[in-house]
Amino acid sequence: MFVLTYARVIDPILRDIRVYTSEFAGMNAGGRVLDVCCATGDQAFHYAGRGISAVGIDLDPRMIEVAERSRRKRGLTNVSFQVADAERLPFQDNSFDCASVSLALHEKERPARDRVLSEMKRVVRKEGTLVFIDFAVPFPRNTYAVLIRVVEFIAGWSNFRCFRDYIEQGGLDELLNKHQLHEEKRDYLKYGSIAIIKARNTQ
Repeated sequence: MFVLTYARVIDPILRDIRVYTSEFAGMNAGGRVLDVCCATGDQAFHYAGRGISAVGIDLDPRMIEVAERSRRKRGLTNVSFQVADAERLPFQDNSFDCASVSLALHEKERPARDRVLSEMKRVVRKEGTLVFIDFAVPFPRNTYAVLIRVVEFIAGWSNFRCFRDYIEQGGLDELLNKHQLHEEKRDYLKYGSIAIIKARNTQ
């Protein structure tokens, strides 16, 4: 039920962000991109539509099943999906030109967030790009932000606790600073509630 809800409700809400991400990040056709915690694969499909070779990973096999079914239906050959742990990516160092993670870091405990960023840095080539999309900090005080808090609370106590801790930690700014990632540009979407940041992997 959750997977179907995600595909029918969440994906349409985030469609404008999916379209904007590759343009914002300056991704080019022929590049190789990893989408971490890809869920139903919607972001990876948008990459593939621009001629990018995309790989999506998610720990939930149900999400990957939906993504694979959609891939076959679309007849795409430049995108693939696999069940994998974002904290232990099954790829060699420097395998990708870019890696992205969208609205997943706030769902994780602090140590897990650190491991995900470390793994993303490892699999992206030096001077490659990392794209982060997650809730803005400080979190705005408007109707849209209130709705997000309600949704995060409904998702369960564990999820809401991680969300609150992510906000208290300082969000993406603190994470990028901790992992010595150089921010190149940022933008704010959905009435300022969501930040998108392009960073350079300089290590």
